[in-house]
Amino acid sequence: MIDLLDPIRHSPKLPDLIRELEAYWQAEQEKRHAFWADHDEGQKAEFIEGEIIYHSPVYGRHWKVSTQILRYLIPYVYEHQLGDVAVEKVMIRCTRNDYEPDICFWTLEKSQNFQLKQSAFPPPDFIIEILSESTEARDRGIKMTDYALHGVQEYWLIDADNQALEQYLLQGEAFVLNQKLKSGAIASQVITGFEISLAQLFEGF
Repeated sequence: MIDLLDPIRHSPKLPDLIRELEAYWQAEQEKRHAFWADHDEGQKAEFIEGEIIYHSPVYGRHWKVSTQILRYLIPYVYEHQLGDVAVEKVMIRCTRNDYEPDICFWTLEKSQNFQLKQSAFPPPDFIIEILSESTEARDRGIKMTDYALHGVQEYWLIDADNQALEQYLLQGEAFVLNQKLKSGAIASQVITGFEISLAQLFEGF
């Protein structure tokens, strides 16, 4: 494994680099706190690596897939008292970045402590992101890395254009592809007993 800090440790400019990084971190955190204070509840936005990312209204394919999942997921989770499901506008706070995943799930052990006036939440146990041209690089990049580092156990990427689903499971501090499907059914490893077929997922497409 490559040690990214090794060149810094051995640099003659180590003190200067530390000061520069501390100043960068402080400026980023000030911008992040301003984002929290000014964030419009009606606007989907995320804070990623010091930048505020605003999201455009979604296409029909996006909300159709989201609706199909929730049609089966929410009743199942609440009928079996497994935890809580959240959609779109719920802020997930990680160490450095803040995200609003398309769909996420927390186990009952975590969610039973949530408050009604709470506006930011810990990383969930299971996340679904629905890919689009504007978000795919982040969904496969920084988000996948950050979700894994913060203990998200299962991650689904759904490609509505190609009617495909990728299921990733956490191993150590990284996600490993468990399966990629264009037909058949997918069973969650985190939400015990929950299964959905791709025919159900892409019904009406």
